[in-house]
Amino acid sequence: MTVLLFLVPLALILGALGLAAFLWALGSSQYEDLEGAAARILADDDLKERAP
Repeated sequence: MTVLLFLVPLALILGALGLAAFLWALGSSQYEDLEGAAARILADDDLKERAP
């Protein structure tokens, strides 16, 4: 039972860190251009660089 005195605060701290990281990502515009990221996956720009 005493291990819960360690694990519960640890879980709360890790949850708060995860929430803070998510809010930071939202604030720094990490999720703004979802369509552009999908289009860059399909681009063949890297094939031109590898051609001899």
